Amino acid sequence: MSRIVKIILAANLIALAILAFVYPQLMVAPGTLIPGHQQLDADCFACHTPLMGASSELCISCHKPADIGRLTTVGLPIAKPLTTTPFHQKLATQDCVACHSDHAGVRRFRQQGRFNHALLKKDTLQQCQSCHKAPADSLHQQISGNCSQCHNQEKWLPASFDHNKYFVLDRDHNARCVTCHLGNDYSRYTCYGCHEHSLANIRRKHIEEGIRDFDNCVECHRSADEDDIKGSHGEREGKRDGKRGRKEHDDDD
Repeated sequence: MSRIVKIILAANLIALAILAFVYPQLMVAPGTLIPGHQQLDADCFACHTPLMGASSELCISCHKPADIGRLTTVGLPIAKPLTTTPFHQKLATQDCVACHSDHAGVRRFRQQGRFNHALLKKDTLQQCQSCHKAPADSLHQQISGNCSQCHNQEKWLPASFDHNKYFVLDRDHNARCVTCHLGNDYSRYTCYGCHEHSLANIRRKHIEEGIRDFDNCVECHRSADEDDIKGSHGEREGKRDGKRGRKEHDDDD
């Protein structure tokens, strides 16, 4: 390659580098800015640090964390906030670029729906309904809070809980959640909420059958069918000699 060609190529590279710094919005911008930042169209370094990309420190120089979702950058109340509950004040770190991108012109720079719940403070992670509206179906209308017992914060579906895996809600047991689960704690349950399942009644019936360990009802009973009984090892016992199967226990002495 001749000396003249090398000089021309070097001059072009230098010119492109200079143009990229002088007119970055024309040379390297990935797309048009969002409407709220269009006044910064010719001032890339209002949000970007040279050679380092977008900077959250520059974001919060205009958007004060205490005012986000409540006031505009000029201190006026927001008439129609994008969320019903301001939550930016509850973030553990102000990492704006983890969720936001100012460039709306190129699809790959649209980061809508990319909120990372790990950015929230620990005590806020359990307050799902302070930001999210509860589903209106008949099941969720009975539940208040504790969403994380069935759902994770990455995806709402699929839910991690299958009630039939533990107990089939058929016949008389198709009841409200609070009948068996008290205080919205779905990791625990009681069968003593019904008159026929009083502690004294259950104890008497099980002692008659020689069964002393009857605290964990669903270990043996998986549905409303009295004859559908499973033993302590989860094996179906069924009917034997015209009677319900029972666990082997010592006598009461």
